Amino acid sequence: MHASVDNASQNSGPFVDQRPDGPGVSKIDPSDPAAPMYRLLAKMRSPVTLRDLMIHPVRTGYIGQEQPLTAADLPKSAAELYPNIGVSEVAVPSPAGRIRCQVFSPPVSNPRAGARPMMLYLHGGGFTLGQSEDTAYITSRIAAENTMVVVSANYRLAPEWPFPACLDDCLAVLQWMQKNGATLGGDGTRIAVAGDSAGGNLAAALVIKARDEGVSPPQATVLLAPITDFFFEQHESFERLAPLGIVYDTAFIGFIRGAYPHASPARADLRNYPPTFIATGTADPLVDDNRAFAQKLRAAGGKTVEHFVREAMPHGFYFFPGIFEQGDEAFTAIAAFLKRAGAA
Repeated sequence: MHASVDNASQNSGPFVDQRPDGPGVSKIDPSDPAAPMYRLLAKMRSPVTLRDLMIHPVRTGYIGQEQPLTAADLPKSAAELYPNIGVSEVAVPSPAGRIRCQVFSPPVSNPRAGARPMMLYLHGGGFTLGQSEDTAYITSRIAAENTMVVVSANYRLAPEWPFPACLDDCLAVLQWMQKNGATLGGDGTRIAVAGDSAGGNLAAALVIKARDEGVSPPQATVLLAPITDFFFEQHESFERLAPLGIVYDTAFIGFIRGAYPHASPARADLRNYPPTFIATGTADPLVDDNRAFAQKLRAAGGKTVEHFVREAMPHGFYFFPGIFEQGDEAFTAIAAFLKRAGAA
């Protein structure tokens, strides 16, 4: 059931998240009048840009990449837990190039049941790292428990690709799903958007970007501890919890704010926003941010806004199987919400 299939018509050139030529990559132009100083700096310190030095340990230390974990250290993989979920790849065309997406498809139990609802999922990682494989447990479980086709996009990352490159990629995938969902066994008129952490920011912002660009917005949003306002310090929970954070801390979130010139969906016009589900733990520095976003959605007229909160749970408590019963409760709540919202 697990396969990798590229689009035959889109099989040339690198995927957008692998392009090395982003506008956030520093280069020394020999014709630049300041080039002599830049060449001197290149000899004095390498790499030239300090952000390259900063992003390296963040990326290489992510999910044990510098210290490989043994199988005994890890929970069961998504493939082990959900062997009936087919995993394939599609290359979604965009003005920037091909966007690699993993597709998580539940088995077809009733061929006469018609096209299945769909979800566009956006992985987290502070806008600077991560890929769809990292969230395979989440996407496989949502696909299995809601009989929906989940498309997980690998968008361009900061700092090499500043805002709005990643959001442009997400919009391109949404439009492709709306037009081509049937090729995946999905219904292009029933699409929810979801994401965790930075991916939650992108999911929340995608609704607004779609509306502003005349694209049909998603029918529902599922936001797992999203960043909705880059003015983190306004919230008591951030000031209290972030300095001692284990999943992430003040230093990291300050870095990503600089690496990703920001978009704060909480500060947008939120009228006519689709039904929204938000999940946060009270040990997450973002819990007050998420509470405020839910309140703003309700104040803007949102009729279906659910904020699922669990005491003492950290950022990403739904991320791994078999650790917290509260994580299982979150997925049960997501399924109920999607049904109520008519998105599953």
